[in-house]
Amino acid sequence: MSTTWEQFEAAAVTLARSGNIKDRLADAYRNHLALVNVDELPDALRAPLRACYAALTREPPLRGEDAVRATVRKLSNVEADEIAASVVRLFGAAVQAAARVVEPERDEQLLNGSAAARGKLLKTVPQMIALYAAEA
Repeated sequence: MSTTWEQFEAAAVTLARSGNIKDRLADAYRNHLALVNVDELPDALRAPLRACYAALTREPPLRGEDAVRATVRKLSNVEADEIAASVVRLFGAAVQAAARVVEPERDEQLLNGSAAARGKLLKTVPQMIALYAAEA
């Protein structure tokens, strides 16, 4: 079972791939965002996620499609870009919230100094990949 931030990460990666933004947005919602339990989020992130859900399911579906497909079909590319950007911002905020929760544990583990504790810590904190190579 994936954690909340892992679902956000997967949604952000889906949005970063090549292809039509509307298709990527629909895939990110169906395969990742829809699986996020809003109640597991900090209070500050609940309203933005609910707004994202509402923005992606606001249109009534035609026969043979769901609300997400109907909504994405009617979005302009600019609207789709804005929603995608909000998903990426939610991912960043979810990672920061997860790091704040882990931080007190980290301080205790680092004080204890065991290698096993440090290894466990590295697995609990989301790891971000640098998007730009360090300049020499």
